[in-house]
Amino acid sequence: MERILRGIAGTFILLSLILAVKVNMNWLWFTAFVGVNLLQSAFTNWCPMITLLKKCGVR
Repeated sequence: MERILRGIAGTFILLSLILAVKVNMNWLWFTAFVGVNLLQSAFTNWCPMITLLKKCGVR
């Protein structure tokens, strides 16, 4: 589960950076959102993506 989560987070960050360079700099807000979410999950031990993955049946 954690490997999938890290893969998704890394993909989101890289994709938003590419979109910021190629489309619009406002995509950096999505990068910031992912970073803040990772930071809060380090302190609270709760991550919305893990909840979503569990609902989708990922073990």
